[in-house]
Order: sequence, then structure tokens, then C-alpha cells
Amino acid sequence: MATTVFTEVRHSLLSLIEQISLGEIGLPDIQRPFVWKNTKVRDLFDSMYRGFPVGYLLFWASGATGKVRQIGADSKQKVPRLLIVDGQQRLTSLYAVLKGIPVLRDDFTHEKISIAFRPRDARFEVADAAIRKDPEFIPDISDLWSGELHWSKFERQFIDRLRERGVLTSDEEEERIRDCIDQLKDLRTYPFTVLELSTSVDEEQVAEVFVRINSAGATLSQADFILTLMSVHWDEGRYQLEDFSRAARQPGVGEASPYNHYIQPSPDQLLRVAIALGFRRARLQSVYSVLRGKDLETGEYSEALRDVQFDTLKNAQADVLNLQNWHDFLKALMRAGLKSSKMITSQTTLLYSYAMWLIGKREFGVDAFELRNVIARWIFMAQLTGRYTGSYETTMEQDMARLVDVKDAGGFVRALNTVIDDTLTSDFWQITMPNMLVTSAAAGPAIAAYDAALNLLDARALLSKVRVSELLDPTHSAPKAAVERHHLFPKAYLKRAGFDTARQYNQVANFAWVEWATNIEISDDAPDEYWPAEIAAKDFTVAELANMMKWHALPEGWQDTMYEEFLEKRRHLIAAVTREGFERLA
Repeated sequence: MATTVFTEVRHSLLSLIEQISLGEIGLPDIQRPFVWKNTKVRDLFDSMYRGFPVGYLLFWASGATGKVRQIGADSKQKVPRLLIVDGQQRLTSLYAVLKGIPVLRDDFTHEKISIAFRPRDARFEVADAAIRKDPEFIPDISDLWSGELHWSKFERQFIDRLRERGVLTSDEEEERIRDCIDQLKDLRTYPFTVLELSTSVDEEQVAEVFVRINSAGATLSQADFILTLMSVHWDEGRYQLEDFSRAARQPGVGEASPYNHYIQPSPDQLLRVAIALGFRRARLQSVYSVLRGKDLETGEYSEALRDVQFDTLKNAQADVLNLQNWHDFLKALMRAGLKSSKMITSQTTLLYSYAMWLIGKREFGVDAFELRNVIARWIFMAQLTGRYTGSYETTMEQDMARLVDVKDAGGFVRALNTVIDDTLTSDFWQITMPNMLVTSAAAGPAIAAYDAALNLLDARALLSKVRVSELLDPTHSAPKAAVERHHLFPKAYLKRAGFDTARQYNQVANFAWVEWATNIEISDDAPDEYWPAEIAAKDFTVAELANMMKWHALPEGWQDTMYEEFLEKRRHLIAAVTREGFERLA
């Protein structure tokens, strides 16, 4: 029998919390210090209160000479003796609640978790405004262990408050409530089984154990495994990914920043781009083995090969996180007519397009202007057709495989244009896209592409002389949106005509962009009433009216057309306008 590399140790919750407070237990860079949603923390306390098992913990007994992340936002006194390998979410949550301190969320903000408890029926809840006003709830169970009040005084004050509010009706009820509070307090003694990995286990083995024990879970992806490996062999690289992600969430003040109006990328998303650029791979499953130094032909591992592969990743990641590269790429989104995250229907498309942009720049030296244009067309095509939905890793690898025989900048541009032209055929514009518009979904690839085309065509909003692109500017944030989607055949009007389901009156072909004030003016009037009145009131020229009809895909005499016939005609006109906008990118 093989010698085990772990020992089993029993700890009380209080013992674990105190060791974390002193810094004897720390969080290694194998995991990120992010906690569960508050509802899951609530459920954890409920399970413990009922005496249910909540799983074992896995620690690593190590000197921890490198960077180690501490749980919570306060400072610790000691260098960690034990590092958490598995169970970080549970311990972070428990520590945060028992100590009443904030923890780091996955959006890189700090938050204090407030769990409420109602002794009458032993009910746990996430505290909200209503619960905090309810005298039957202890609004924040952290107060029970905070030390500001002795628990007996805390209990007495709670009982007194119930008496004052007339909630307590008998001595028996008071005694039962006291017992429930005592049981809550005694969660400090809840037993945990801890498996401690031996000090003889090295960092590589720890990473392998972490991957193996979590491989059956649905919460860990191949990207998580690679980030784990980075924590062991290149912790700085993981910090760089997280720092970039954090900085992308708020505007930089007086300095360059990755912040933008399109995407707030996560570390694993940025990692995908770096891997696509460095290894020309989209499937991450084999990359984990490659980064461990595995020769995919012989199956053997080599530290030298591992170092070479990490150097490849380092060089690629440096280009991915380069702020000039990042913002130069985002200009391609603007060139494609996209204004903000509301027009991005696939973040995967955005990220893989960034990888393509980097490949074109770094490996083929494509001229900046030409690269922006071809990537703008690529983004438009990929988002409209849902190219990177479903088996997106397979599709991206096929797209990168098309570049294997490319030798120069011209070849790169031709390769991408060939895919674009083979995808957006006449049949696509005349048949596929109109069929895509037979939907009541408020957002989707087809309608987002049409909106982008309106921006590219410099179109004005319906019944307005203001450009759609100006009204969709994400930097404007008034209480009322500058532009709204208007039912060309108003909803109330359609209901009166018998089209009374949302799928009928909310067809995307029944919507057009109007200024919010115009939307109010139109109200629920019939099209043949409001349309001539608005045209007369706005005093449009013949040319302006013709352009407006064209941009907004309005069939001649549409206001007098039967609703279903109008939808059919307008879907084809929307596709034609979208095609015209796309052709502006050529």
C-alpha cells in the first residue's frame, strides 16, 4: 500500500478562526480569495446549526516562503503554517461572519456579509432592510461573536427587546428562544475534519492534488486549473491578470487604464486570449499538460520544457495586457459600429477577435489601419452569425488553423476575408437573417448587427434629426434614456386588434429607435394616425424622409399595411440595411 501524504486532524470552528486571525492559516495563490454568494453562506450556517456535515478541509503544512494571501481584509501577525488547498470558500465565509470583517468579492470590491437569525423558528436569512427592522431577527449574527457585548448580555438585550414589542407571550417561549441563541453561539465548537498534506509534498504536487479533488465538480474549469498552475510556477502572471481585471472595472483617474464600455474581462477570459496567441490553441484541456512540461508525443514531463512553455505564455500575456494593444483593438469595435456592452451579444467573440487582432499585429505585421478594418468586419460577422457560441473552442481552433500556411500580412487579411465572404453570402442576407428576426427576444445578434449598421450609416433616430450613434453614447446617463425602442404598431393598438401575446406585439421587427420624448408623444395611437401627424409636425424635407424610411426599414405605405405583412417586409428591409452598413467596412 502506498504511503499517504496526509494526516487527519480534528479542529473546532473556533480553533480554525483563531488560527486564521493570527495568520497561522493562510490562503495560498492556488485559489482566489473570493467568497460565495450570501445565500450560500446562509445555507452553510443553517446546515451547521442543524448538525449536518459540511465537508472536510484540506490544508498543506508548509513554510510558505512566497506570497500568501490572507483571508479577510485585516492584517495578520504570523507567517502561515498551514495553507488552505480545499475548503477556502467555506472558511472564508465562516471567518468573515464570525469576525464581522469584509472580504474580497469576485468584482474586486470588499463587502461585509450580514447573516440574520430568527430564534423563534431557527431561520437564517441574508439581512436586508425589512429583516433589520423585524424585532424577531438578530439582524447580524456576527454581533454574537464580535466581543463588543458578552453573549449573555447580548441575549438579555434581545429578549428585553422582544418583551417591549410584545412578541414574547410565555416563559416557555422565552426559554426556547434562549436555547436557540445558545445553540447558535455554540457553533464555535462545530467540529471540522482537516486533512493536512505533509511538508514533504512540493508545490507541484499540491497543485495536482487540488485539481484531482475538484475535477468532478462543475464549478472548476480548465482555465481554473491553468490559473492554479500559474499560482505555483508564475504567481506574478496571475497577479497581472487579476490586476488588469480589477482596473477594467472603474475609470482610471489621470492615468492609463484598461477601463472601457465594452467588457470587464475576468482573469480566465484574458488567459484564454493569451493561450490563443501564444500556443494557437483554444481548447484548454491539453494546455494544462503542456504548461506542466508534458511532451504530447512522448507523454514525458520535463522541467526544461515546462520553463519554455511558461516563457511562451509570459510573452503572449505581456502583449494581451499591453494597454496600447488593448485600446487599439477596442477601436475595431467602434469601427464595427458597436457603441457599448449593450451591443455585445458574445463576450467570447470579442475576446477571440482580440486574439486574432494580436496575431495579425504581432506575427504578421498587418498595417494598423488595415488590421482595424478586417477585424471590425470579423467581429461584425462573428457576432451576427453566433460563430463563437456552442462549440466555440473547436471553431476558434479551426479559424487559427487557417493561418498555418499564411506567410505575410496580405495572406492574413485574405484568410480572414475569405471566411467572412464565405459566411455572409447573398443567401445569408436574403434568407437567414430575415428568419433570425422572427423573434420577440429584445436582444440578439441580428438586431445588434442592425443597430451597428445604423451607426455605420450615420442614421438618425426615427422622427428625429439626432444621430442614433449619439443617442446610444454610453457616456450619457440621464434618468431617462436618450433613445428608446418604440413599437411602430403600438402595443395597446395591437391588443385591440387581437395581437394580445408578447410574442406577437414584441416582435423585434416592430421596434425602431426614437427619442424618449417622441415615444411619449406617439403613445398608443394607430400608425395611420400618428405617422402623418409626426411627419407634418417635424417638417422633414423629402430627402430626410426618404433616408429615414430607408434607415428604419419602413416599407412604402407601411402605416396602412396589415401588421403581419408589415413584419415580413420589414425583416427583409432590416437585413438589407444591415448588409449596407456592413459593406461600409470594406
